[in-house]
Amino acid sequence: MEPDLRELLEAARCAARAASVAILEIYAAPFDVRRKEDQSPVTEADERAERIIIAALAQTAPGIPAIAEELAAAQNLPSPGPRFWLIDPLDGTKEFIAKNDEFSVNIGLIEGDRPVLGVIHAPVAKVTYAAAGPGSATRQEGDAVPVPIAARKAPARGLVVAHSRSHVNSQKLADFLVAYPGVQRRISGSAIKFCFLAEGSADLYPRFGTTMEWDTAAGQAILEAAGGSVVTLDGAPLRYGKPLFRNPGFIARGR
Repeated sequence: MEPDLRELLEAARCAARAASVAILEIYAAPFDVRRKEDQSPVTEADERAERIIIAALAQTAPGIPAIAEELAAAQNLPSPGPRFWLIDPLDGTKEFIAKNDEFSVNIGLIEGDRPVLGVIHAPVAKVTYAAAGPGSATRQEGDAVPVPIAARKAPARGLVVAHSRSHVNSQKLADFLVAYPGVQRRISGSAIKFCFLAEGSADLYPRFGTTMEWDTAAGQAILEAAGGSVVTLDGAPLRYGKPLFRNPGFIARGR
């Protein structure tokens, strides 16, 4: 009998936290940076964390294939099937290299073409966001009991927009924000931006460039469970299992 979503959520939570231990060990010491074929950076932390997560998830659910960033880079992906994991073992590798603490571990579960479960763990802050279905989103600090979170209704003025540091001077972002007078910006690396919306500390997260499905699956599952939404720039739901696991631009919103 296959494990239910509650068991899978706990397995993903434990896997993310175990991976973060290895990530922080490497973060605390000098480490090498290599370039993948697409010239994006990769470190031992990415690779070790991915191995830990895949092994941990396989213990609980050996029948669910894992699509992970470094496996994809090595062109060693299994066939996704109707139910599959999407894993970014170290989301924000550039932030990791810059040592600004803004990186996360992302684990999402897809059923059909929709994310149904997500865990995002911030290793330095020791905060875990998790969800598996409507109304189930939580925030956990360290080993404390997880606390329910929910996206907020956007204030009339002074919306908080989350975006990456690399997009500070983006003309597309500037053009988008013209429609929102008095907006405040919250800058952060990694998928933790979805969690700001899910916990009600931000309202919008627009992304105009390409991302990969493992960048967004966990965050979308958490945000939607908290009452928010993620749609493509033309208003369609952001779906999964696309060719090459590549996402178009999207807009994530609070409630």
